[in-house]
Amino acid sequence: MPITVDIDVMLARRKMSVGELADRVGITPTNLAVLKNGRAKAVRFATLAALCEVLKCQPGDLLRWEPEDATSG
Repeated sequence: MPITVDIDVMLARRKMSVGELADRVGITPTNLAVLKNGRAKAVRFATLAALCEVLKCQPGDLLRWEPEDATSG
């Protein structure tokens, strides 16, 4: 998938655990792990906004687009 999730980067910068972030955002650690590991099919804007508020960042700090390799498909 050409969308890469960089929640790990922001967690490291903020010295915050996945469990703490999940608690502060109001989602389960399992759902956060699905998002963090790039397995989510979608993310609600409310969840994205809560992540940004807690991590004090912009959506572009958490999500980025990378073109798919043209030779892979």
